[in-house]
Amino acid sequence: MTQTLVHMLRDSVSRAPDAEAVVLANRRTSYGQLWRDISAVAAFLRNNGLQPGDRVALLLKNSPEYVAAYYGTLAAGGVVVALNTMAKRKDLSNWLLHSGASWLFAESRHPELEGTLSSAGSSLQTVLVGEEGEEERAASSPWHWHALSEHAEGEPDLSLLREGQTAAIIYTSGTTGRPKGVTLSHGNLAANVRSILQYLNLGPTDRVLNVLPFYYSYGNSVLHTHLAVGGTLILENNLLYPHNVLTTLARERATGFSGVPSTFAILLSRTSLENHDLSSLRYMTQAGGAMAPALIERLRRAVPHIRFFVMYGQTEATARLAWLPPEMLDAKPGSIGIAIPGVRLELRDERGRPVPTGETGEIWASGDNIMQGYWRDPEQTRKVLQDGWLKTGDLAHCDEDGYFYIDGRSADMIKTGANRISPKEIEEVILEIEGVEEVAVVGVPDELLGQVIKAVVVPSPGARIEIRQIRAHCWRHLAMYKVPKFIEFVGELPKTASGKVRRFLLAEQH
Repeated sequence: MTQTLVHMLRDSVSRAPDAEAVVLANRRTSYGQLWRDISAVAAFLRNNGLQPGDRVALLLKNSPEYVAAYYGTLAAGGVVVALNTMAKRKDLSNWLLHSGASWLFAESRHPELEGTLSSAGSSLQTVLVGEEGEEERAASSPWHWHALSEHAEGEPDLSLLREGQTAAIIYTSGTTGRPKGVTLSHGNLAANVRSILQYLNLGPTDRVLNVLPFYYSYGNSVLHTHLAVGGTLILENNLLYPHNVLTTLARERATGFSGVPSTFAILLSRTSLENHDLSSLRYMTQAGGAMAPALIERLRRAVPHIRFFVMYGQTEATARLAWLPPEMLDAKPGSIGIAIPGVRLELRDERGRPVPTGETGEIWASGDNIMQGYWRDPEQTRKVLQDGWLKTGDLAHCDEDGYFYIDGRSADMIKTGANRISPKEIEEVILEIEGVEEVAVVGVPDELLGQVIKAVVVPSPGARIEIRQIRAHCWRHLAMYKVPKFIEFVGELPKTASGKVRRFLLAEQH
């Protein structure tokens, strides 16, 4: 029997249609209402020509509308392309063109929307989401969210959905020359949900306070797991005021909270957790990069009654690959744990051979959650998928009890907060500045974000360039989280005999 995310959600609706599905400020959306909105989106898309496999992009903040657009697209047989709402026009246009999206659901007040639409071409049909007045003022699109309810026509037909069909594309790199679109099937998404539910033991009484963007695989998994069991998603879209996050957590009696290392660092440094009633909180989960054992210990002292789950994964694995049982935190500090249910992990050398216990190797993973490949990029797909195994690019060792420990990354991707960033993209932008001869971008350690970005610039002979000039150019052309925190001028970059930049030396010198 086919069991996709949409089938799981429909079962939750059938069990408790009046239960709360999504809470956003004063808005409370029941499962019944959510399903009616999903059905209306699915009918609207089908009635307007959507064919199975067509791509539908989402440029929406976390909201009931995002959830309805996501699941409505799946129910109609479409493929969801969730776009980073913090990205600039250059990336957004590139992802839309690369994915071949025929539809876009977008915030009517998104600052990059007008420029993105002008670059995307006339074939892209847009549905604007916002207050009715805002939608009407944005006359560039004939379609508005509030009009979609007119298309409600009963239950969507889910009989054509298959586990092997493509369901979503998640872009993990904004490099202009080669976007990296992780392609996930209905089966990938469902398998990952089942695995997470098994070790987190989620149920319909669980209420998660979510601060993670749904367009990331981590936030995406929080969304799907809770809807699958009939739980409640309490949305907080702004961490600028962490006190408000804790106030909401206490008021809504949340049972769960998920974050990246910087999330917990902010809460610990800028709030007093003991001043809030967190007695309802049952568990917390952490992924999106390594979290220092000392920071974990600080958090456990602040909320000693909760179960804290350290997790590891990749977008290419839908979200999750390993978890550390909370009772093992003291015995295995710094470990990412063991493989999640349904996944196999192995450590292999450069030739694909298993390495002995205690020695460092690359993590290879297999399971039903491993991606179909990179969208329209068979060359890159062949590099990371071999005989059903995913080469993660992460280096680790395993102890005698089977627990894994990350030793480093074989790739150059920078992970700052929850963002994975390609150095090449930033380098390309800086190289646009007159007088820049060479540049190398690296990630350097940061207590709050895990890593921050450093740009090492070689000026052309005789050129006069200022740091503020480079930073201003980056602000104009890059998302905020991609702007280098540190900029340094040097006479030359350290390189190998073959001319490759030795990035690790630049990070160490910092």
